Formats: sequence, structure tokens, C-alpha cells
Amino acid sequence: MTLEVNGRKMAVDTEGDTPLLWVLRDELGLTGTKYGCGLALCGACTVHLDGVATRCCVLPVEAAVGKKITTIEGLAVQEKPHALQALWIKHQVPQCGYCQSGMLMAAASLLAGNPKPTGQQIDAAMTNICRCGTYPRVKAALQEARTIDIRKVPT
Repeated sequence: MTLEVNGRKMAVDTEGDTPLLWVLRDELGLTGTKYGCGLALCGACTVHLDGVATRCCVLPVEAAVGKKITTIEGLAVQEKPHALQALWIKHQVPQCGYCQSGMLMAAASLLAGNPKPTGQQIDAAMTNICRCGTYPRVKAALQEARTIDIRKVPT
């Protein structure tokens, strides 16, 4: 089957019920998307499918055929960090960093659909789990993101 990942067509030879996470990591070498819980609860595996934040650890790869898949590797534009990545650094969001690719993908999807979310909308949309507890820093980065143009999010 053929997938469109980060703007490129990629052929994969795998069973249709294989979770998209494992195809991205093991077949395509895109290891920025992480395995966390395997139940689509923690959000470490968040990617965009047609611009929508989607947890891919339980999503069969066949469900992604014909959709535009964006991983954390595709979030940066022309080798430069995405504006959200720069805000993550500025606000020192990551501690261990394991969950942050999923957090960034969820945040980018939120801002693509709502460039000026309220604090309540941020809380409702950001359901990714961070064992380090960086939620206040994530919220601060997203509140600052409301003041700049983040519309360069890939879809």
C-alpha cells in the first residue's frame, strides 16, 4: 500500500491491520512518533491525519491510506523549527521530552483549527499525558502562540 507521509508518497509492505505507529517507526524509520500506552490514551503517538490530531498506536495502517499523514518530522518547515517548536524551547516545556512530539502535534492541530484558543479550550484539547508534569509550560507556550501567526501548520 502507499501512504502520503510528510508530503511524500511512500510504499509499505505490511498487513493492513498493523498499527500506523509501527509502520511509521519500523517500516519508514520515522521514530519521532513515540509509543506510550498502546491504548490511544496517553497521546505520545499523536500524528496528523488530514490535519487532525490522531493517536496512531491503535489505528490500522489501512485506515490512513488516502490521507495526508504528518509526523513530528514533518512539522518543521524547510528544515527550520516550526513556531510551536520555538515556543516549546522558549518556555522550556520538555523535561524528559518523551511525550513532547505528541504534545506538539496535538497543539499544532488545535491552533490550526483555532488560532486563538481560550485557556479552557487549551485544557480541553490538550489531553496528552506528561509524566514530568509540564502542563503549565505547555499552556504558557500555547497562550503565547495565540499572539503570533501559527498558520504554517502542515495539514
